[in-house]
Amino acid sequence: MADTDPDALEREIERTRAELARTVDAIADRVSPKRVAERSVAKVKANAEHLVSSFGDLVGGSTSRSAAEMEGEERYPPAQSMAPVLIGLGAVLVVGATIILLRRRNR
Repeated sequence: MADTDPDALEREIERTRAELARTVDAIADRVSPKRVAERSVAKVKANAEHLVSSFGDLVGGSTSRSAAEMEGEERYPPAQSMAPVLIGLGAVLVVGATIILLRRRNR
C-alpha cells in the first residue's frame, strides 16, 4: 500500500526537490554560454595538439620510441629531411591562398 505517513511523504518530497534542483543546475551548467565556450576551446586545443603531434611524427619520425632508444641520436632530424615536407606545406598554403583570392575577386 501507499505510504501515507505525512513525515515520510514530506521527506520524499524534499528528496525529489533536491534531486530536481541538482538536475536543473546540471542542465543550466551544460548549456551555459561560458561552459560551451570552454568546451569548444578545450576541443580546439586538443585538436591542435593532435595536429602538432601528427606533424611532428611526419617530420621527425615516430615519437613512440623511448628516450633510452633515442639517446645518442640527434634530437631533431636534419634540415634536409624536413625540406620536402616544408616545400609541400608551402605549396598547399600557396594553392589555398590563390583559391581564396580568386573566389573573392569573382564576387
